Amino acid sequence: MEKYLQDAIKPVLIQLGLTEDQIPEIKIESPRDPSHGDAATNIAMLLAKPLRKNPRKIAEELVSNLKLDKKKINSVEIAGPGFINFRYADDFIYDQLHHVLVEGEQFGKSDLNKDINCLIEFVSANPTGPLTVGHGRNAVLGDTVARLLEWTGASVQREYYFNNAGRQMRKLGLSVMSRYHEKLNSDFTFPEDGYEGEYIRDIANSLVEEHGDSLLNESDEILFKEKAEKVIFEDIQQTLKRMNIVMDSYFNERTLYEDGSIDKVINTLREKGLAYDKDGAVWFKTTQFGKDQDTVLVKSSGEPTYRLPDIAYHTKKLDRGFNLCLDVFGADHIDTYPDVLSGIEVMGYDKEKVEVLVYQFVTLVKDGKPYKMSTRKANFVTLDELMDEVGEDVTRFFFMMRSPNTHLEFDVSQAKEAGEKNPVFYLQYAHARIQSILRKIDEISPISDLPDLSILSHDSEITLIKKLLTFPDSVALAAQHREPHKLITYLNELASGFTTFYHDCRIIGEEEELMQARALLAKATARVLANGLAILGIQAPDRM
Repeated sequence: MEKYLQDAIKPVLIQLGLTEDQIPEIKIESPRDPSHGDAATNIAMLLAKPLRKNPRKIAEELVSNLKLDKKKINSVEIAGPGFINFRYADDFIYDQLHHVLVEGEQFGKSDLNKDINCLIEFVSANPTGPLTVGHGRNAVLGDTVARLLEWTGASVQREYYFNNAGRQMRKLGLSVMSRYHEKLNSDFTFPEDGYEGEYIRDIANSLVEEHGDSLLNESDEILFKEKAEKVIFEDIQQTLKRMNIVMDSYFNERTLYEDGSIDKVINTLREKGLAYDKDGAVWFKTTQFGKDQDTVLVKSSGEPTYRLPDIAYHTKKLDRGFNLCLDVFGADHIDTYPDVLSGIEVMGYDKEKVEVLVYQFVTLVKDGKPYKMSTRKANFVTLDELMDEVGEDVTRFFFMMRSPNTHLEFDVSQAKEAGEKNPVFYLQYAHARIQSILRKIDEISPISDLPDLSILSHDSEITLIKKLLTFPDSVALAAQHREPHKLITYLNELASGFTTFYHDCRIIGEEEELMQARALLAKATARVLANGLAILGIQAPDRM
């Protein structure tokens, strides 16, 4: 309905003298007070300045010229300073409820983003250790935004970017090498700031089992590093699989050096007078882009900073034909990614095709206090340990409960709650409860697909139907803003609406025709709950 109303309003605005560029976003929202109607827009108030007219006068002109299907919109009213309220036709409401049932698993999908070919990069942890709670929000946010984009018609590829070279990987190899020698009672100095997690010992022990003491004479860490990388990456992939996340592709930063992409970036910046040498380092003239000072691209040690390979990586993304490159970054990237965007622009690419989704960090709490679970893997909590503690669905759901822009306190005690106080169980119970009701009805009389839905006239029935019909708009809104928590809010409201309906409207025990109609309303509600949970990557159980 949102798109239908937007498509009806836009030509009238052009008729009133606006160009397409002058037309602001036409927002269609549900009024807070249901008595005001089923949908509303404030577009008239947004146009007061460009049209130089009173908003209410604009609303009157707009409404008088609107061409609306009476089978969809029963009435249009102007309220207050210029709000335009729409009321759905009764037949439209019942037809759309039938549409929910017919569409089934496809209900909620749209072609809103059909022109988007998106590469979404997320997680991107180097293979130096298992995924931690710190990676969890990144992983779940990236995958769920990908699902939202797919549900709204976009073509999406999930990519994991990593680096298996450099100082940290060498340190990883030396750490495993040291533990291998330790296991065999051979002297070997543990590297300074080496990786001390128990997983390092596990990898070393597996090497002892495979090779015995034949590796004691190895002069460098390469073999140990390669083994560690293989084991850790397998572990990372298994952890992601537990969270219902599967990557489509992997990109190794090392290839940017091997194919000359890094050199190309530096040479292009030099040619354009935007890179220079100072104090043994290579600098990027970021002051040309509004920064207070220039930025180091290559340290005096010869080691590149994060920005250099990332500029090269983004040119490779855009060369592959994606018109949206979406990066999921933690708040620690806020100061660095603008430099990458500037570099992309200098390289001749459209930086508007790159979007950065920044999320705030996560802390584990229990009973309002910082919580540290016992761990056998160094001084961090792994995602696997968290999932072992609270479950996969709960872990995934809790990472999405808040806006990415807000700090997330992951309440372990709430997450372990088995009842409706747990927000994910609340939604899953709602779905399971409806399925239980439907099974009981089916035992009494098989549920028909063709009852007269127009007998659903109770306020709670109509309110629930209208809530179901806003699901596609809720999916579109969450996709547009890259905010999965908006969909969670909708699902909570839907579950609450069903509870009210079930309290007010008896199903089992009513006359056959009314029981069948209400059963289909319950079935449609279960369908939308299941579709919403599927987008969130969470199971919709039939029994709990």
